[in-house]
Amino acid sequence: QLQLVESGGGLVQPGGSLRVSCAAAGFSLNTYTIGWFRQAPGKEREGVSCISLTGARTRYADSVKGRFTISRDNAKNTAYLQMNSLKPEDTAVYYCAARLFGLCGLEDNEYNYWGQGTQVTVSS
Repeated sequence: QLQLVESGGGLVQPGGSLRVSCAAAGFSLNTYTIGWFRQAPGKEREGVSCISLTGARTRYADSVKGRFTISRDNAKNTAYLQMNSLKPEDTAVYYCAARLFGLCGLEDNEYNYWGQGTQVTVSS
């Protein structure tokens, strides 16, 4: 059974940093493009970042460019989202998603497998 499990969410003060992880179980992540998405209360889910199979290509939403960094370690079957200079508007449930051999995109309908999400709250 293919599973994605996010971890690393929590409460952080504005300006702080957090790293969320996405571990794959039951399949090898190295043939999947990985995307990170988030959904805030009362808002639609939005694409945050994605990374290609080898990590050579990445994309970011304008709202997080220069603050977030996506990465992956295929040997550990895990992807990461490093979030720096966090703002209250970054508060959301963060989801990772996987797409078999797909291009790096920020549309959620491009992804086949989803994790359960991890809550990130930015507040003083």
